[in-house]
Amino acid sequence: MNSLFHRQCATFTMIFFAFFLYCATAFSEPFVPGGDIGSQTENGFNSLGPVVEQPIEFPHNVHAGQLGINCMYCHTYARRAPVAGIPRLNKCIGCHQWVASVKDKPRIQQLMEYWDKKEAIPWKKVHDLPDFVRFNHERHIQRFVFQENRPAKEACGYCHGDVANMVTARRVKALSMGWCVSCHQKDHPISATNSKTTNGPNDCWQCHK
Repeated sequence: MNSLFHRQCATFTMIFFAFFLYCATAFSEPFVPGGDIGSQTENGFNSLGPVVEQPIEFPHNVHAGQLGINCMYCHTYARRAPVAGIPRLNKCIGCHQWVASVKDKPRIQQLMEYWDKKEAIPWKKVHDLPDFVRFNHERHIQRFVFQENRPAKEACGYCHGDVANMVTARRVKALSMGWCVSCHQKDHPISATNSKTTNGPNDCWQCHK
């Protein structure tokens, strides 16, 4: 009797989650591929977030755009940890102590003030997911950058938009469940040298733990 009850409960749970997953995709706008990274389209998945005022107006357009610095040079944990990480202050100073041409700019003076006070810069989150959502940067970076050999700008830009043309970062993607699922349903090459494709996982526990 108990065994039958447990099987019925397990079946009901599977049906419920399957229905929940279906609703997450069926009632969201269909994914429309193409367009420039970070472009605003009407597909329901590109959603401009609020302006987040930072303690220092960090110019991504200069560092990632004009200078072409790889995203992972500053966000070094992205390739090896769930979170991308924010660079330590001494990493900024390590470069800027040798760049005399910009030392008198207000942003750099602010940077040096934090350094002199031995205080960490209190950066604010821009791409903040709910606490019940777990996104793993390492798995995505290892797959798309190192296995598929895509440029970091393209791989990171799929979720973060064209940061190289932003000053301070701003969310331009919805980062909703339907948007994530739509990507997991696509056929992605296993690697740059293997034409076989796979889909992303669709188990609830992969993102909700």
